[in-house]
Amino acid sequence: MVEFMQYVANGLVSGGIYAIVAVGFITIYNVSKVINMAQGEFLMLGGMVTVTFISMNIPYAAAFILAVLLVTGVGVAIQKGIIANAKNANPVSLIILTIGISILIRGVASLFWGKDPFALAPLTSNEPVTFAGVSVAQQSIWVILAVLAILLGLWYLMDKTMLGKKINACSVNPLAARLMGISPGKMTMLSFAISAATGAIAGIVIAPLSVTSYDVGVLLGVKGFAAAILGGLGNPLGATAAGFLLGLLESMGAGYVSSGLKDAFAFLILIAVLLIKPTGLFGERSVGKGGL
Repeated sequence: MVEFMQYVANGLVSGGIYAIVAVGFITIYNVSKVINMAQGEFLMLGGMVTVTFISMNIPYAAAFILAVLLVTGVGVAIQKGIIANAKNANPVSLIILTIGISILIRGVASLFWGKDPFALAPLTSNEPVTFAGVSVAQQSIWVILAVLAILLGLWYLMDKTMLGKKINACSVNPLAARLMGISPGKMTMLSFAISAATGAIAGIVIAPLSVTSYDVGVLLGVKGFAAAILGGLGNPLGATAAGFLLGLLESMGAGYVSSGLKDAFAFLILIAVLLIKPTGLFGERSVGKGGL
């Protein structure tokens, strides 16, 4: 039983990260219908930029905030400088474009930081916390708290604020939103900013659990995308649930079947589900029912 609960704890940490990445995909997709395959690079940049700032003797808290702001700026620059100028591109072309952006960011990162991994100190002590025989790293607790705070913040923004209602209006009907004085372009830019900021926070809090490097965002991005598809593209709640589900099943599979197949479980599950239900476990969000 203790072993099972240990796998559950590990799965929740991984699943929370997949959920954040998945919601980042959907935040952008719902407003602009762009599938941003560079989403994982926001996580990578968050961790790597924080490491750099700390190496410059900037305090941890300030480095955290500066890194999030810088990555948010990168997200806005991608939307304003590249995506906004691809006005007549079809969805497939936009996917290829964002894949190119992802490769470009990794290339620049490898030139700037090199290909060696970097370690980031945990927010608190390295001593694990034990609950009923289950050991959990203190940083893992920070990861879960950060994930919950981000998801709660996004839910409040989308469901309880006027800004969130504007974003949802552009998601449901961009033309009608424009006629009501809402700028879909600005809302798209905001969605990239939100997605980049949440990705950066996630990247910073997970970096101390292992290491961070120029290519750490690739697999996280792919798994987050798998969670977004599994939960139902366009459905934030479904993507969140699917992210945690993928993390749990991945942890159980690695523990009880083979750790060598750990990274394959997410995609085996995705293929199996989509063969049965192509719209994902929870289906796409219904028109007019916005928010998390």
